[in-house]
This record gives sequence, structure tokens and C-alpha cells, in this order.
Amino acid sequence: MKLRVDLQFFAGEKTEKATPKKRKDTRKKGQVAKSSDVNTAVSLLVIFLSLIAIGPYMRDRLLSFIETFYTESLTMKLSESNVHTLFVSLLKDMGMILAPILLVALVAGVVSNYMQVGFLFSAEVIQPKLEKLDPIKGFKRIYSMRAIVELIKSILKIVVVGFAAFAVLWLHYGEILRLPLLTPEEALSFVSKLTLWMGLSGAGALLILAGLDYLYQRFDYEKNIKMSKQDIKDEYKKSEGDPIIKSKIKQRQREMAMRRMMQEVPKADVIITNPTHYAIALKYDEEKMDAPYIVAKGVDHLALKIRKIAKEHDVMMVENRPLARALYDQVEIDQAVPEEFFKVLAEILAYVYKTKQKVY
Repeated sequence: MKLRVDLQFFAGEKTEKATPKKRKDTRKKGQVAKSSDVNTAVSLLVIFLSLIAIGPYMRDRLLSFIETFYTESLTMKLSESNVHTLFVSLLKDMGMILAPILLVALVAGVVSNYMQVGFLFSAEVIQPKLEKLDPIKGFKRIYSMRAIVELIKSILKIVVVGFAAFAVLWLHYGEILRLPLLTPEEALSFVSKLTLWMGLSGAGALLILAGLDYLYQRFDYEKNIKMSKQDIKDEYKKSEGDPIIKSKIKQRQREMAMRRMMQEVPKADVIITNPTHYAIALKYDEEKMDAPYIVAKGVDHLALKIRKIAKEHDVMMVENRPLARALYDQVEIDQAVPEEFFKVLAEILAYVYKTKQKVY
């Protein structure tokens, strides 16, 4: 019993790496290997690290704002004229406090995103698509493998960040118990440092998870953009043209070039032969070139055809084996022969012209 295997079944399997064109096309659509967790983790880590430097500035501005608010703003008599001024002043003070940290977060987010995908803007990502409103597809997205992976990632993030925060609290357990014994200023300083350490620990833990997520995103991206052998063939046909059609075009071009070459044989002054394997048709036209040039050449059956046409049109043939082979190898069609062949060609052409004069 013989088993028949349909190879077309395997041609449809996406087993091949994506071509550069496929990668370029998916990038234009905004489909890249990117982890949003990397942006979040890097931003949080940079924010908490920057607090070490700009924390004192923010603290001083915040204390100044609170002092001004309780000593001046609350005692101010409100009227239609000063409500707007008071509101603008409060927004300005809050902006001065939050601006540095917001700027740091923005720069960190942009840099981390650029490090992952470079500069990328795709209008297709923000274009509304009706298929996104399809309830069936929405249901499939909810219960897809990607949704399960995202759920596991969320649980892991909660567990890891929670563990990091708990570890910091546990390490400072004794100091936390003594917190009621501290002065307000000392307590505020301790809580600030504790919060900073918790933030750095949580951000560091998130960064490790984000690195793993980035590796997964790259793996998932490479898997999703894989192509089948048929996909690669279709892409090649679209970009380069159908190989069968291209081969036919090249064959047609060769035939046309051959036909033009054969049309020049009757115009030649002499045919240099091997005598059977090589045939070189030469012409000397002072108006076109300063030296003899080749109008046709060929080997074997093509050489035979050149000799046949030459015989039909009474073009003289001269046997010179080394010259025929050298001209065939070194000189192209419509190209003048090199100076090294001038002497021997001059003798041959002189013989040809002399013979023609005798005949006519």
C-alpha cells in the first residue's frame, strides 16, 4: 500500500523567517517587537533615581506652597477679581513642583521606546477599524493565548512588586516600630527614604520582568511574521516579477539580439574562423571607428550559422585559429579590436581587399 503525500500541505506552513520586505511592511503597520512594560519600568526607575537629586527641591517647593496656602490663601478675602489670580497662582506652584518629575518621566519614556523600536510613526495604528467592534473577534481576543499570557504577567507583577515592597518594609521593621518616637521632621525624612527605597526596589524588580517580557515579545513577533514557502514565492513574484515570465522576456531579448547580430554578418568585410568552432565577423569603417570592430561572433552551431550567412552573401572567410579564439575571448560585439591585433588584421584586410579587386 502506497501513501500519497500532498506536498502543497507543507508549503502552506509558516516555517520560514520573514524576509526584509515583510519586516518593513509590518513595521509600517506599527507591528514591532516592543514591551510596554520596559517603558513603564524604566520610567519608574528613572523617576525614583531622579528623586534623589531633585527630591530636596520638590520638598522645599511643597513646604513653601503649604505655608503660603495656609498663611495667605486661607486668610484672603475672596472676590470676583482675585479668585482667578489665586487659582492661577496655585496651578503655577503645583506645576513648578511636578514639572521636573513629569519631564524626567517623559524623557525616560521616549528614550526607552526609541531603544526598543527606533523612530516609528504609523498612522494605521490610530485608524479606526470596524473589525475591532466585532463581538466574536473580541471574545476570541479575551480568551486567546496572548490574553492568558498578559494575565500571568499582571499577576507576576503584583507578586514581584509586592514582595519587593514587603522586603524593604521587613528590613526596616525595627525603625518602623520606632516611628512614633520620632519628631515630625525626622518621621517625614524616614518615610520619604523608605518610600524611595520601596520605589527603587519595585522598579528594579519590574525592570527584570520587563526584560523577560521583551524577550517574549521578540519571540512572539518573530513567530507571528513567519512566512510559508508559498508566501516567499508570491512576494518574490510581486517584487521581482514572475520568474517564468522574466525568463521568457530574457529569452526574447536574446533572440532579438541574435537576429540583429546576424543581420550585420552580410555587411562584414571578413569572417575569421577556427575553422569549425569559432567565427568572428569583422568590419572596418573609418567613419564609425579608427580600427576594425566585431559585428558578430559565435561558437559551434552559432559559428556555423555565421559562416552559412557569410557564404550566402559572398563574405570572405579567412582561417586563423589563434586570432579567432583571441578575438572571441577578448573583444565584445560592436567593440574595436585592441591595438595588439592591428598588424595581423591589416594583413588579412589587405588580402581581402586585394582579392575582391581581382574578382571585380
